[in-house]
Amino acid sequence: MNDDPAALGARIDRTNELLQRMLAEVAKTPSTHAIFVDAGYLYAAAGRLVAGTEDRRAFDLDAEGLIDALIDKARTIFADSRLLRVYWYDGARRRIHTAEQQSIAELPDVKVRLGNLNANNQQKGVDSLIRSDLESLARHRAISDAALLGGDEDLVSAVEAAQGYGARVHLWGIEAPEGRNQAEPLLWEVDSQRTFDLDFFKPYVARRTAAAYDLTGTRPTREDVRFVGAQIAAKWLAARGRESLVELLPGHPYLPGSVDQDLLVEAEGLLQYSLRGQADLRRALRDGFWEHLQTLY
Repeated sequence: MNDDPAALGARIDRTNELLQRMLAEVAKTPSTHAIFVDAGYLYAAAGRLVAGTEDRRAFDLDAEGLIDALIDKARTIFADSRLLRVYWYDGARRRIHTAEQQSIAELPDVKVRLGNLNANNQQKGVDSLIRSDLESLARHRAISDAALLGGDEDLVSAVEAAQGYGARVHLWGIEAPEGRNQAEPLLWEVDSQRTFDLDFFKPYVARRTAAAYDLTGTRPTREDVRFVGAQIAAKWLAARGRESLVELLPGHPYLPGSVDQDLLVEAEGLLQYSLRGQADLRRALRDGFWEHLQTLY
């Protein structure tokens, strides 16, 4: 039996009305983007570009200033979109935040995700974290665009996963003094590419000035060095508070790389003696540092 033409027309009009409402709601929903930063790539590439070295201990990175600059750049590129957050991927011993990573995690709109560091200071598990987040956010329609600052070929699967759910992935890179610092298969897979040059990173990377200590002075005793370690621990605790101490203690007897490097540099300044290559004195320094902290726990 044929439907009454009037009733059929009414149903069509109702369907069209519902579709128009749906389209209006979609139009009012802003696009959303997120920034994904592979910190291992960032430190290596920016360090080589600005400071001439990939060794993190040889330069300082103003992470807060750089993150603000990346957010501003994304705001310009994705003009009609809002920022979800910045994801910062790095490695750490036993996945315990270093002081630097903790300060980054405390920044607004920033989420720090940690993989592990092996004995050779190589990141493990970071690429899988990036893939997991990219895929999950794209699948739940939480982002429409992803800006990925990285260069590893292992990120290709993360890009494919996000694109499979309709997100567009934009690869951000750092100018290489020679050749390329991003894998070609990654360049082929993304939706767009953008490279930031020396002028962009220069304000945020500064080479550390190492004091010229030598071994011509009197070699300090282990007790002298142990005492200096305790002095530095007292200053460290006063500056960072007991919450940082609680986070540091599970890593005993190891210190996060940034804390260990700062300890070494400050101790050499106080002793006016180089502890490089002095394994027994380095151990005494760390022992003094730990012993002071543990007496207060």
